[in-house]
Amino acid sequence: MKKQVGIIGAGMSGLLACKYMREKGLDPIVFEAKSSIGGVWTKTLHTTKLQTPKPFYQFSDFAWPSSVTQDFPHHHQVLDYIKAYAHHFDLLKHIHFNTHVQSIHFHSQDPAAEAWHLWGGTGEPFSSKAKWTLTVHNTQKDSTQLYTVDFLILCIGRFSDVPNIPEFPPNQGPELFRGKVIHSIDYASMDAQMAAQLVKGKQVTVVGFQKSALDIAMECQAVNGVNYPCTVLYRTEHWNIPDYLPWGLPLTYLYLNRFSELMVHKPGQTLLLSLIATLLAPLRWAFSKFVESHIRWKLGLKKFGMVPNHSFDKEINSCLISTVPEKFYEKVEEGSIVLKKAPRFWFCKEGIVIDGKESWPLKSDLVILATGFSGDKKLRDIFVSPTFQNLIAGSPNATVPLYRECIHPEIPQLAVIGFSESASNLYTSEMRCRWVAAFLDGTFKLPSIEEMKKDVEKWDEYMKRYSGQYYRRSCLAALHIWYNDQLCKDMGWNPRRKKGFLAELFQPYGPWDYSS
Repeated sequence: MKKQVGIIGAGMSGLLACKYMREKGLDPIVFEAKSSIGGVWTKTLHTTKLQTPKPFYQFSDFAWPSSVTQDFPHHHQVLDYIKAYAHHFDLLKHIHFNTHVQSIHFHSQDPAAEAWHLWGGTGEPFSSKAKWTLTVHNTQKDSTQLYTVDFLILCIGRFSDVPNIPEFPPNQGPELFRGKVIHSIDYASMDAQMAAQLVKGKQVTVVGFQKSALDIAMECQAVNGVNYPCTVLYRTEHWNIPDYLPWGLPLTYLYLNRFSELMVHKPGQTLLLSLIATLLAPLRWAFSKFVESHIRWKLGLKKFGMVPNHSFDKEINSCLISTVPEKFYEKVEEGSIVLKKAPRFWFCKEGIVIDGKESWPLKSDLVILATGFSGDKKLRDIFVSPTFQNLIAGSPNATVPLYRECIHPEIPQLAVIGFSESASNLYTSEMRCRWVAAFLDGTFKLPSIEEMKKDVEKWDEYMKRYSGQYYRRSCLAALHIWYNDQLCKDMGWNPRRKKGFLAELFQPYGPWDYSS
């Protein structure tokens, strides 16, 4: 009898997990809370485009259609591409739509779990003595059903569903404000006409300075112009990029090849690689300054007082890079978008008070919080067991404790795909799904629990070293290839994917390198 693998979520990661589990002869069952596939791409801003260059955001065995000619396709084109992938590989028959997994519970007959030396006691992916039980609510039928699976993969992402709402002192939060406060997730759920109607003729304040905040500000100014300028309230300036061609040189040649990774101290590196990284550190600093000079020049950051205090290198190592909407700073210059720095702020009846900046409030009718999501909370709260909740959350000052960014050393028969970020999330998720499938197939075995914990700690040290104050617990951007090398070695693949020494050293790595 086939082993049944439960998969929660039918976004990119969930579809990939479904495909690769089925290829290994397993029986995947996918639970998707929405009525369609696509994850975050099903509910996004009207003007959203892909941020990653198209060649780096594709499935390894399913190319973009020739009709999509843009380097940064519109969000509906991305969704169409994902749907085409699911149809091509006949994945829809494995998906249960409108099924919200309320909780997951691990049932084990082994009383000695605390004394385990190997993952799950045996190091094996499956056990005859233990299974996962899922409590699933069908939102169409308004019914609840229990499912039992041999292995469970969480593909619930970290950029959806649970909004991150800033905390405010008592009586200084949104409840005091006479206007309306929403999160960007609420704005993104509206169609273009409804969103335009919401902001029309209103003093809108957008809180945040990442991609969603900038896109919302551009949509607001398109409706209201200079008559009702949109205010963007930000805490920190960021190196948001105008393009991927600093001074005409593709950014991928600076940060997505093996040569660039030689400049970085790596988890598990040899003494020689450590020495090389130390010697090349000045060159990495120069790369960062090279990119910064292009961004400053092209966007005129100095004129707007928007030059960050931290380096571009810190930004990319924290997975905080986002693209600036076209003509964003032109709109700032014309006055339809106003930028205000606010390390701390709170609400009053009329709007927002900025700490230490102005003696009068920033009058607003509508405040949109583009403040991200609480992916950690979503991941933690799906577990019934308080022990597993604490294990998966880990320490707030350390990385989410996942070996190979997939497996928790102390939570058996479960994998997490799509929580950790990289330079290109789609093909990183694909590599992880292949790795998990190979593990379930018996291609390799996991090391001991203690060895996995030590490996997690080494990756945590790397992340803290290179992201500094912008440490986000789960970003592999600067060591994308090194990370994939570890997965390849586990699966018995040759990690060297290029032809020739120079190509291996200097050509950027992408999905095409792992197509077979």
